Amino acid sequence: MGLGSRLSDRRTAYLFLLPLLVFISLFIVIPVLGTIWTSLFRDVTYLETAFALFGNYRRLLADASFWQSMKFTLLFVAVCIPLELFLGMVFALILNEKLPGRGVLRAAVLVPWAIPTIVAARTWELIYNYSYGLANWALALFHVASGPVNWLGTPLSSFGALVIADVWKTTPFVTIILLAGLQTIPEQIYEQARVDGTTFHQRFFRITLPILRPVIAVALIFRTIDTIRILDLIYVITGGGPGGSTTSLSLYGYKFFNEGDFGYGSAIAVVVFLMAFVLSITYLRVGGFRGAVE
Repeated sequence: MGLGSRLSDRRTAYLFLLPLLVFISLFIVIPVLGTIWTSLFRDVTYLETAFALFGNYRRLLADASFWQSMKFTLLFVAVCIPLELFLGMVFALILNEKLPGRGVLRAAVLVPWAIPTIVAARTWELIYNYSYGLANWALALFHVASGPVNWLGTPLSSFGALVIADVWKTTPFVTIILLAGLQTIPEQIYEQARVDGTTFHQRFFRITLPILRPVIAVALIFRTIDTIRILDLIYVITGGGPGGSTTSLSLYGYKFFNEGDFGYGSAIAVVVFLMAFVLSITYLRVGGFRGAVE
């Protein structure tokens, strides 16, 4: 193949990539750079805009509420993601089996994920209601508790309530991704493994997990990014309370945007972006997924 032909192929490849590069630039790169730029200013609606360099970030370091929000966000990620991955794997393995009504079951799994987050959050808020919520009704029906539980009244119970709501809402997303990965594994591999006398445990850890590594990486990255920037579910169910104990970083930043402090809100948004970026790279490198997705 001559040099001219290679150059022509390269130009053709760049031409096909051009729409994607334009889309990424307009809707990802430019907004991110704009947010970083805004975070370097004291940009408040009722004050004159002034260049502050790292002033907003120094303010973050001294902001106890910011650190509380970061602590909650990281803990929320650390609890929700493993639960969603575990349950998603279990459901995906079940739905991958040849069961009666498998198509109906697969469609039913999608229902929580298909419901808009605001609607799902409002539903869970009603379930946790102290006076007439379904959760307290069930406890009374089965005599589990002597009286109503204030699910959203303490930091610990509010955290647990949010975890349950988020896991219920987003586990189907992980399930579908993992199920798609399972569908790509040839059945002949498992048949040969059964002939060799392997157990389910051995087939899962020696065949299924290694092949699913790229799929698991994608699921973890998507869900980690979404969980780090979670806002709507928390806003509806707890509003960040009680006492700010369930305020995520995104919700904390939103409050400043809502109050017209765009510089400080942008600084918080940059921190959220950096957290998502660092954790994604961690999955690819430390988690052993780098080679799987390259």
